[in-house]
Amino acid sequence: MRTHHHHLFFFLYCSIGLCSIFADVRNSAELSALLAVKSSLVDPMDNLKDWGTTKDAPHCSWNGVVCDSEGYVEKLDLSNMNLSGHVSDRIQDFSRLSTLNLCCNGFESELPRSLANLTLLKVIDVSQNNFVGSFPVGLGGFPGLRSINASSNNLQGHLPEDLGRAALLESLDFRGSFFEGSIPTSFRNLQKLKFLGLSGNNLTGKLPVELGELSSLETMILGYNQFEGPIPAEFGNLTNLEYLDLAVGTLSGPIPGELGKLRKLTTVYLYQNNFGGRIPAEIGNITSLVYLDLSDNQISGQIPGEVAELKNLKLLNLMCNQLSGPIPGRLGELRKLEVLELWKNSLNASLPLDLGKNSPLQWLDVSSNFLTGEIPPGLCESASLANCSSLVRVRIQSNHLSGSIPFGIGTLPKLQRLELADNNISGEVPQDFTLSPSLSFIDISRNHLDSSLPSTILSIPSLQTFIASSNNLQGNIPDQFQDRPSLSVLDLSYNFFSGEIPQSISSCEKLVTLNLRSNQFTGEIPGALATMPTLSVLDLSNNSLVGRIPGNLGSSPALETLNLSYNKLEVLSQTTVS
Repeated sequence: MRTHHHHLFFFLYCSIGLCSIFADVRNSAELSALLAVKSSLVDPMDNLKDWGTTKDAPHCSWNGVVCDSEGYVEKLDLSNMNLSGHVSDRIQDFSRLSTLNLCCNGFESELPRSLANLTLLKVIDVSQNNFVGSFPVGLGGFPGLRSINASSNNLQGHLPEDLGRAALLESLDFRGSFFEGSIPTSFRNLQKLKFLGLSGNNLTGKLPVELGELSSLETMILGYNQFEGPIPAEFGNLTNLEYLDLAVGTLSGPIPGELGKLRKLTTVYLYQNNFGGRIPAEIGNITSLVYLDLSDNQISGQIPGEVAELKNLKLLNLMCNQLSGPIPGRLGELRKLEVLELWKNSLNASLPLDLGKNSPLQWLDVSSNFLTGEIPPGLCESASLANCSSLVRVRIQSNHLSGSIPFGIGTLPKLQRLELADNNISGEVPQDFTLSPSLSFIDISRNHLDSSLPSTILSIPSLQTFIASSNNLQGNIPDQFQDRPSLSVLDLSYNFFSGEIPQSISSCEKLVTLNLRSNQFTGEIPGALATMPTLSVLDLSNNSLVGRIPGNLGSSPALETLNLSYNKLEVLSQTTVS
C-alpha cells in the first residue's frame, strides 16, 4: 500500500513538472511573439515601453495585453496608441486570442494574411487606420466570430464572400474604404447580424434581395456607393430594422410601400438618389419614425396626409423633389417636429395655420415653391411668433406670399436667419426687428415693402448681412453704424432712400459689400470709405451724389469692384471715373 502511494505521488510530481515545463514553453513562445509584434511597430509615444524581457514585468501585465486563467494571450488591445509600421505575422502565435483591437492608429500597411489562423477570434477591430490591400480571407470559418470593424481605412478589392459562413456574426462594419463589386449573396446566411455598415465605398450592382432575409438586422448603412435599381420589396421583411441609410447613390424606382411594415424604424435616409414615383401612404404606419429624409430625388405627387401620423417625427426633409399640391395642414399637429425642409418643389396653396404652434420647430424652409396667401400670423402661437422660442432659421423666399411680415419675429431669442425675399410681401419693416438678440442674416429683398427702416435696425448686435434691395423703402439710412463690427453685407439697392450716406458707415470694420445703387442719395461720398480695410464691393451708382471722388478711393486695400456711374460727381482731369 505504501509502495502504491509512493508511485502515485511520483506520477503527480512528474505531471506537475511537465505542466510547468509546457507552461514555460508556452509563455516563452507568446512572449517571443509579443516582442516580434513590438519590433514591427513604430511607437512614437512609447506606449509599449513595458514590453520587455524582465522577470519583474511578465507579459500578461504588459500594456494592452490580457491573458486567460492559464496564461494564454486572450486579448490584445493596442487602440489609440498612435502606432504605425506593420502588424507582424507572428500575431498568429496567439492561439487563444479572442479579441484584437488595433483601432485608431496610423497603420498604412496591409493586414497580415495570418489573421486567418486565429480561429478563436470573436472580435476584430482595425478601424480608423489607413490599412491598404484586401481584407484577409478565411475569417468566415471562425466558429465564434461576432464582430468585425474595419471601417475608415483604404482597403480595396471585393467584400470577402466567405464571411457569409460566420453564423454568429452580429456586427460587420466596412464603411469608408474602397471596396468594389457587389454585396455577396452569401451574406443572406448571417442570421444573427444586427449591424451592417458598407457605406462610403465603391460598391456597385443592385441591392441583393437576399438581404431581406436578415431577420435580426437592426441597422443597415449602405449609402455613399454606386448601387443601382430599386429598393427590394423584401426589405419589408426586416421587422427588427431601426436604422436604414441608403443615401447618396444611383438607386431608382419608387419607394416600396413594404417599408411601412417596419414598425421599429426610427431613421430613414434615402436622400440624393434617383427615386421617383410618389411617397407611399404606408409610410404613415411607421409611427416610431424620428428622422425621414427623402431629399434630392425625383419624387412627385402630393405629400401624403398620412405623414401627419408620424407623431415622433423630428426631421422631415423632402426638399429638391418634384412634389406638388398643398402642404398637409395636419403637419402642424406634429408635436416633436424640429426641422421641416420642403424647399425647391412645386408646392402650392398656403402654409398650414398651426405650423410650429405645437412643436419645438427650429428650421423652417419652404422656399422656392408656389405658396400663396399670407405668412400665418398664428405661426407657432395664436397671437404672434413671439412664443416660438426654438426657431433658428426661417426660409420662405421665392414664393408668392403676400400680406405683411408678422409682428413678433424680432423677439425670437434664437432666430439667426430670416429669409423672406422674392415674394409679394408689403407693409412695414417691423420695429421689433431691432429687439433681436441673435439675428445675423436678414433678406427681405424683392418684395413690396414701403416703409422707412426702423431707426435702430442696424444696431442688432449679431447682424452680419442685411439685404433689403428691390422694395419701395424710403427715408434716410439709420445712422447707427458705430460699434457694429460684425456687419459684412449691406444691400439697400433699388429703393427710394434719400439723404446723405452716413459717415459712421466707415466704422464697420468687417464690411465687405456696400450696395446703395439706384436710390436718391445726395451729398458727397464719405472720404472714410477709402480706408475701410475689408471693403471689396462698393456700388453707389444711379444716385444724385455730388462733389469730388475721394482721391484715395482707388487705393483701398481690398476693393475689387467700384461703380460710381450715373451720379453728379465732379470729373477731374486724368480720371475716367464719373
